[in-house]
Amino acid sequence: MLRAEIGPGLGERELDAVEARFGFTFSADHRVFLAAGLPHGSRHWPDWRNGDPQDLAGRLSQPIEGVLFDVEHNNFWHPSWPPRPPETSHALQVARSRLATAPKLVPVYSHRYLPGTAGESGHPVLSVHQTDIIIYGNHLADYLRHEFTGRASRLTARASVGFWSYFVDGAAGTDVTAPTPHTPYAVTAQEAVEYLRMLALERLIGRQHHPHQLIEAGLTALLLDVETDSLPLLAGLSRTEHDRAETLFDHVLTELALPESLPGDDTDIPWEAARWELVRWWLRLIVNGSLAPGAGGDVITYEGWSALGRPQSLQPLVDKVDAYNDWEATQHGTREQAIVTEAERLLAGPWPPPE
Repeated sequence: MLRAEIGPGLGERELDAVEARFGFTFSADHRVFLAAGLPHGSRHWPDWRNGDPQDLAGRLSQPIEGVLFDVEHNNFWHPSWPPRPPETSHALQVARSRLATAPKLVPVYSHRYLPGTAGESGHPVLSVHQTDIIIYGNHLADYLRHEFTGRASRLTARASVGFWSYFVDGAAGTDVTAPTPHTPYAVTAQEAVEYLRMLALERLIGRQHHPHQLIEAGLTALLLDVETDSLPLLAGLSRTEHDRAETLFDHVLTELALPESLPGDDTDIPWEAARWELVRWWLRLIVNGSLAPGAGGDVITYEGWSALGRPQSLQPLVDKVDAYNDWEATQHGTREQAIVTEAERLLAGPWPPPE
């Protein structure tokens, strides 16, 4: 299922030699995977036996270099570091010294990485592009099912290794199992109701919501003159009342008769119709600027293309997302626009798009 040539697995001596040559350690489950067979013949798979050493070293350095890129160009600074020096060159020196102590991330496939934790297994696989870091599988086996069959666990994982956990569990990153990281877009009552319905669809397919997002959706609808008995209660919840958000959100949905409009789960693909509706919504958010193209593309790849059985109609978009996440492409300014242009093309055609 890996869509690659599979060579003989790496022996213990070969694995040890790779670790010694490049200065890292494979996790225990990564070693088992590579010992079972070595995928190669595609630029996405690191060839630890016959690959170009410079290419392999570059893959290993990409997570660190990506963080440094955002330190230099996007004003990133980790909260555990000392105060940022005013000079960019000095800030880069401090960041590089701090990053030298961070756990190594080891490439599995393309820009998907496992923490290199010797003797340990079960850590989530991370999709890494600069400081845009996303959990892409609860563990290695779950990741492989997700990446290559479109099926993954619906359990929510958390990053579990030192420095890198901040980007997923803290404010810096986007977890694709969480709601879409968008800004509210509704300017009419109809759009506000659609917003509530899309959140209901996200929950239907297993995505989690933070209470403040449900409250914000309720407040948006209230300000746009949507009327239900429970809407003012949802919109007016304080921080200490966040535990009531889910129940009040359900009441609002019922009062607007939205549950009856939600599609059923009646095909071999889990929540197929709901996923297609959500893909169209996420594309709209990308086009209108409410959702960053890279983050939105990752969500569509995870919850749309992969979960829908990898439809060819979405492959051009996924290819552009993959190019966006390619480290070499970070030097070019058209990465995001390519995703937006493809989103516009898809939205201009019939829906779902024909194969």
